Amino acid sequence: MPVADDETNYLVGLDLHGRRVVVVGGGSVAQRRLGLLVTSGADVHVVARAATPAVESLATKGRISLEVRDYRDGDLDGAWYAMACTDEPATNAAIVAEAERRRIFCVRADSARQGSAVTPATTRYDGLSVGVLAGGDHRRSASVRTAIRDALAGAALSGVTDDAAPKPTGVALVGGGPGDPDLITVRGRRLLARADVVVADHLAPQELLAELDPHVEVIDAAKLPYGRAMAQQVINDTLIDRAKAGKFVVRLKGGDPYVFGRGYEELEACTAAGIPVTVVPGITSAISVPSAAGIPVTHRGVTHEFVVVSGHVAPDHPDSLTDWDALAKLRGTLVLLMAVERIGAFADVLVAGGRPADSPVVVVQEGTLATQKVLRTDLRHVADRVREEGTRPPAIIVIGPVAGFGSEGR
Repeated sequence: MPVADDETNYLVGLDLHGRRVVVVGGGSVAQRRLGLLVTSGADVHVVARAATPAVESLATKGRISLEVRDYRDGDLDGAWYAMACTDEPATNAAIVAEAERRRIFCVRADSARQGSAVTPATTRYDGLSVGVLAGGDHRRSASVRTAIRDALAGAALSGVTDDAAPKPTGVALVGGGPGDPDLITVRGRRLLARADVVVADHLAPQELLAELDPHVEVIDAAKLPYGRAMAQQVINDTLIDRAKAGKFVVRLKGGDPYVFGRGYEELEACTAAGIPVTVVPGITSAISVPSAAGIPVTHRGVTHEFVVVSGHVAPDHPDSLTDWDALAKLRGTLVLLMAVERIGAFADVLVAGGRPADSPVVVVQEGTLATQKVLRTDLRHVADRVREEGTRPPAIIVIGPVAGFGSEGR
């Protein structure tokens, strides 16, 4: 049964916490919706013939369940809400028909009026949730939503959303911050709102994708730890191709574009191709995630330095550029990124180099998010504790006296 005109829709806020939501489809359309569903606390089940790396990452992290197969009648059993997000109209129609029989509200992504529910353009600010419907004009609803959000944030409305303002050009490398969508910079969010194309990492705040205008092309550039990855050259070529086609491209990254983010490689590639590049720094997880867990990376009278180290290769790997013996002799704070899988090797080499085995260690998984977990231990036991607790990426590891400070920040 088609839905009525948006002007007669009943706009309502659903409490989906702990309730089953079924999303059929695992492509970019579904990906844009999953962030907010997960944040709402819904019990999200995805059925898809194939999934983007970002969707796969959500499943690996335990935030959703994912079944890689065709949709079957009966998949909506027990659901409170459903979304038909495949690229096959006949399949979407079948999902809506099953939802109708079961009296489950269902969004049909390819043809909103053929579903029983419509997803409004939404935003959240300081405890407020805003939803906008505009008679089926998705661009208008997204534009009004963005204007409301920026007005609430105290931005100059005419300078942010006015279509007459100069259109940004080229590529913007935007640091999205450590995970919480509120921690992206104001400038980063403004540029994101003007994008024609967004090339996003899986560590970038996924909720921000739901705020994009409907016409925006979202390209998944996820690099999953020990899993699927979009080759860096392909990412570079994508940025250049879209920019040369006259599109304004935002490369949305987690943390800061230049802190183990390969952002400078992308800048070099774009510059060599004659593409103008804007760099928007982001809040790096190396500092912000420990802070969210109540840990300062420096403290007067305790440490005069902190060192951020990539753990993507083992200490004895020929490609390693890190002097682990020198790090072991430092008295300050060590912050390890991408080190969960090899923490045993790193702990061993640090202890062998002179770092006390009883040095405090904190491991913060999914920092700044509602799913943040904090593990406190010492250098001697960290590998065993990480294994016992099932700690998985993304996680930040802090070693040193400051790791013994405070309590969990969330």
